Amino acid sequence: MASNSKSNAKEALERFKMEAANEVGVNLKQGYNGDITAKEAGSVGGQMVKNICPVRTACFTRKIVTADGHERKVIYTYRLTV
Repeated sequence: MASNSKSNAKEALERFKMEAANEVGVNLKQGYNGDITAKEAGSVGGQMVKNICPVRTACFTRKIVTADGHERKVIYTYRLTV
């Protein structure tokens, strides 16, 4: 049972890698891909991380407690991990 779920996970990860490669325009093939450049491999990995852990930004205006009538713009940037 455990080996079946591992093989399913490997297949899903391989499909995800191929989709990310297509998005950035890198031609991957099944098996060994030692002929691609480090830049191409990095762009595939970067695209995978970008899809898994998107960066979100929340922006709002907050009143400054110590000064009446003043406001300050606050921006939070965070990464959601799934």
